[in-house]
Amino acid sequence: MPAQANYPLPSGFQLEQYRIERQLSLGGFSIVYLAYDQDGTPVAIKEYLPNSLALRKEGQISPQITEEHQSAFRYGMKCFFEEGRSLAKLMHPNVVRVLNFFRANNTVYMVMQFERGRTLNDYVHRHRQRGEISERFLRGVFTRMLNGLREVHAHKLLHLDIKPSNVYLRADGTPVLLDFGAARQTLLNDQPVLKPMYTPGFASPEQLAGRDGLGPWSDIYSVGASIFSCIAGMPPQRADERAKKDELVPAVKQFAGKYNRQLLQTIDWCLNMDPLERPQSVYALQKALANPSGEEPVAGTWFTDWSTRLRTFIGRQ
Repeated sequence: MPAQANYPLPSGFQLEQYRIERQLSLGGFSIVYLAYDQDGTPVAIKEYLPNSLALRKEGQISPQITEEHQSAFRYGMKCFFEEGRSLAKLMHPNVVRVLNFFRANNTVYMVMQFERGRTLNDYVHRHRQRGEISERFLRGVFTRMLNGLREVHAHKLLHLDIKPSNVYLRADGTPVLLDFGAARQTLLNDQPVLKPMYTPGFASPEQLAGRDGLGPWSDIYSVGASIFSCIAGMPPQRADERAKKDELVPAVKQFAGKYNRQLLQTIDWCLNMDPLERPQSVYALQKALANPSGEEPVAGTWFTDWSTRLRTFIGRQ
């Protein structure tokens, strides 16, 4: 048996009007494939297959679900399908485009536009070996990525799994948000049999606690953790551990002299354990990232002309 719990669909398998080429990635919640439609256009197909509930052995197509897990699996499948329906309404250059979603093989599939490029995680890993990641790069990528996150929040959705490996950089450097975790959080709330699908170090304390209180500020914590990770080469101390004993050295101390103090303050602002002490909206965070002058990143301290500067900065697609 290989390291992964579930076998992927075989290369060449015909899934509705799509031909599976190969597996692109694997998570505890799903498998993502590269496939081609009838016109030969490449697409990414995400298959709902939580390995805590379903098992697909070699040579099988439909997953096997035990009787005790049937209810949770069906509920999760419904949430995954609804997530696809919601994401299909989003049309933004900084958010992955959902093209189709359908049921087959006793599970659900989400078809997305295939993007060529590399993940932010891969980019940072490669460039850190040559030296630190530039502040201009960080401000530019995250400010534009936040354009997409604003659109997500405007549709009453949360991402809940923002991290460098879920931010994709196209060949022209444009960032794209991938792999939403909203359905996973719904599963956590309603089906305790399902294991958490968060990423340690990037998930907010309220998400790890599995309690109410999730909001834009939860995604904003993850954005702060992602910027921190790009600088440090690793995510910050995980939030559940911080809740017991906070040993995270603030960015303003840890990276003093390497980056603008205001950028480091902004990271610490996002990583506040108290949701009310973080930026309450993506726009507030964008204002901070577009302001390298050294102003304190606290609501109410912004000069009027920053609105004009911000619109100019954000508009650079």
